[in-house]
Formats: sequence, structure tokens, C-alpha cells
Amino acid sequence: MTNKLRVGVLFGGQSGEHEVSIVSARAVMNGLDREKYDVLPIGITKDGRWIAGDHAPALIESLADPALLPGGSQHTTEQQDTELPVHATSADAQLAGSSTSVLSSLDVAFPVLHGPRGEDGTVQGLFELAEVPYVGCGVMASAVGMDKAMMKAAFAAAGLAQVPWAFVRRIDFTSEPEAVVERLEKKLRYPMFVKPANMGSSVGISKATNHDELAAGLHLAASYDRRIVVEQGLNVREIEVAVLGNDEPEASVAGEIVPSKEWYDYEAKYGGAESKILIPAPITAAQMDEVRTLAIQAFKAIDGSGLARVDFLMDKDSGALYINEVNTMPGFTSVSMYGKMWQASGLSYGALLDKLIELAVQRHAK
Repeated sequence: MTNKLRVGVLFGGQSGEHEVSIVSARAVMNGLDREKYDVLPIGITKDGRWIAGDHAPALIESLADPALLPGGSQHTTEQQDTELPVHATSADAQLAGSSTSVLSSLDVAFPVLHGPRGEDGTVQGLFELAEVPYVGCGVMASAVGMDKAMMKAAFAAAGLAQVPWAFVRRIDFTSEPEAVVERLEKKLRYPMFVKPANMGSSVGISKATNHDELAAGLHLAASYDRRIVVEQGLNVREIEVAVLGNDEPEASVAGEIVPSKEWYDYEAKYGGAESKILIPAPITAAQMDEVRTLAIQAFKAIDGSGLARVDFLMDKDSGALYINEVNTMPGFTSVSMYGKMWQASGLSYGALLDKLIELAVQRHAK
């Protein structure tokens, strides 16, 4: 008999990052050592159905929006196909009961899910109820790390510097759009970045340089979330750090994103445009030490565990660092920064996956 760990890789999901999740999971499944792991793909459709087995990646990909799906080849495994009639929009009891047979068969769950209903603590809570070890942050850290407004509150409590920002409720904007725009114009100056509070991969984010663009950006963000964050734009560089660990997290070397477009939107990330990724980031040794220290502080501020990518903004003139966000399930695609930064720090992609699974098992044991 085998001593392989049975690892369930969850992907797809019901957020606007469904397509990115598919490609991230494909890279993870390709990277897992089959001498160590028995890999079970578990795809979640946009309407909440769970599909487990070797045909799950191809089936989930066939249902995805091709305009949003980053490129790459399909991946299959040697598992039997099983369709689970699970609907995330139904009662929680139905979801847990219908998925118990698959979850109970796992040694570790690897949720390569981005955005709401995947990265926000919901599926993490399901794993907790099923008593299954899982890769990544726990329920609270995932929830705080998903909601940009709550995240900013945690950063403020930890004394981390941030750019000026404001919070908008969708109900307030739809009720009095002009009043909300005017309030923002009094508090912040252009340009402004408008973001859904609970999305990633730059989905639903826009840059506003005037009154009309701000109103349009709020409309766009409100189509994704009932909570909206508006940030004041500065003349900055985008610096990122990968964090790995539980009680004693470590930080990778920092990397820098030089967007092919004016800023690092979805197209610049995944559309094949020629954005530059500089690893290590061309910053001084002192700045490198500072940003790595701040990354661990931000990780601890949300009580992170397992992994996270911590994003910073560095003022091009003063060199001041501002915490931007913590991404508790960063992209794992071929162009994603998290794996690349650890590779530059001496940890291969396969060894990184091994470590993440090890950390999941350790946290569950505690």
C-alpha cells in the first residue's frame, strides 16, 4: 500500500476570479509530486456544483469565460470522475452534507480559490467543520484578508502606514450618487483608485482622474460588491513580498511589478501584455530589509498562517513604503509573483508546495 497523502485541489468557484483560479490550480496540480501525493481535482462551477475527478479540470474550463481565461494547457489526473450535486446557494447543511464524502476522503485540502466563497473564510469554515487540514490562512485571517476595508482597519491598528482612503457602501452610492462623489472629492484628490472591497486579481478596479470617471468607477465596483474602497493615487512603485509560515513566518526577497499599462489591471496581469517582473526588486539593502519586516508585520496583523503575498506601494520620490494589501491565496499561475519570489529566495516550486502542505498539517495538529 501507499503512504501518499491524498490532496484535494479545489478550484473554479463562484467569484469573478473563477478563470484565474482554474489556471492557478492547473499549475499546482502539475507541480505536486505524484510520488508523494495522490491528487484529486475538485472543481466548483460558477453555479456552485462540485465536480471531482480527472475530468474536472477540463469540464470546469469548458464552462469558463474564454475571454477571461489565461492561456495554458489542460491537466488531467488518474482519478475517477464523480459529480457532486452541491449548490453553494442552498442551505449550509446541504452543502456540508453533500460534500462530506469527498472531504472526508482527503488528508489535506488545497483550496486554490480566489475571491469570495473561496478565499474569504467560507470554504475554510467548511474544512474546519469537516476537520480536514487545509492549505492557507484560517477563517478569520481569510475573511479579513478578503475585505479590503476590514484589512485596512487591521493595518491601522498595527500602526502600518497606508495611503489616504475612504469607504463607501453601495446602498449609499445608489441612493445619493452625487453626494458620495462630492464627499470623496473633498476627502481625497485625483487620481483615485476605486475597488470592490471583496475582489482580487484587479477585477472591478478602475482609476479615476475626474468626476465622471469616479462615478463610473463606483458603478463598476458596486456591480461586484456592496462594499467599496477608494484610495488616493500616488506616484509609486509596486513592491511585493511572499510570506510563508505559521507561528514563525518568513519573508521572501521582494519583487517589483512594472505594469505594461498605466497600472497593473487584469489585462496587464493575465492578458499577455508585456508587464515586467523584477525579482529581486531593484531597491537598496535597507529598503529590502524594511519591506520584508513590514510584510511579516502585516501577515501577523491579520493573524495569517500558511501563506500570503503582501503588496506595498513605494513613493518614487521619498521612498516611503505604504502597505497596500495582503492576498491570502495569491495566484499560482506561470506569471504569478508568489512562486517566483520564493524561487528567487532558494525555494523551488515543488518544495514550496511541499512546505505549504506541511504547514497545513502542522496547524491542524495544533
